[in-house]
This record gives sequence, C-alpha cells and structure tokens, in this order.
Amino acid sequence: MKLNSDEVLVIASNKMGHGDDKLGEILIKSFIHVLTENETIPKTIVFYNSGVLLTSADSACLDDLKLMEKNGAEILLCGTCVDYYNIGDKISAGKISKMRTIIEKMEEAKKIIKP
Repeated sequence: MKLNSDEVLVIASNKMGHGDDKLGEILIKSFIHVLTENETIPKTIVFYNSGVLLTSADSACLDDLKLMEKNGAEILLCGTCVDYYNIGDKISAGKISKMRTIIEKMEEAKKIIKP
C-alpha cells in the first residue's frame, strides 16, 4: 500500500449517498474497505460532521482505518465535530485537528475524493 500525496479523501458522513440510512452505512463501510485493497491510498483522510463517528471504537470501519493509518495515511478529525458528538474518549483512529489544518490539506491537494 503506497500513499498518494496528491489526493485527500474527505468523509463528511457516516453514511454514503442519500436514501436509506442502513444502505448508506453498508456503502461507506464497503468504500473504506475496498480502498484498503488498492495499491495506493490517499495520504490524508479527513473526517468531519458525522463522518467522525467512523473513527470511534465501535465503528465497523475501524480495522480498515487503522490499517491505512499503520501504512502512513494521515487521518484528521474535525475537533468541533468530535466535541459535538461527544466522542473524544472513543476515538480509536486518527487525530483531532483544527479546521485550519483541514482547509490547508484540502487546498494543497491536487485531487479531493468525496464519496
């Protein structure tokens, strides 16, 4: 697994797409898992809004996120969002970040991926 420094993955929800919530949860879990099967992964992965829930200890995505983090991916979480959902003590992947840092990472990216 190699890092693509030109890409930033932005996950803004704990679901993928609009419609049935259960299906959306299945899709985002599948998206993150399939990403780990790629030769390359984004160097930076940003989570905000309900996306931060995917980094908590009870997340079905946690193993895949930890694998990407172990392989060098930088996982950044919106601190305001972590506080809003009151999950600071449950974060098990990534690190809490400020919106300024998130903006800078997105500005530096040549490509932003948003499922």
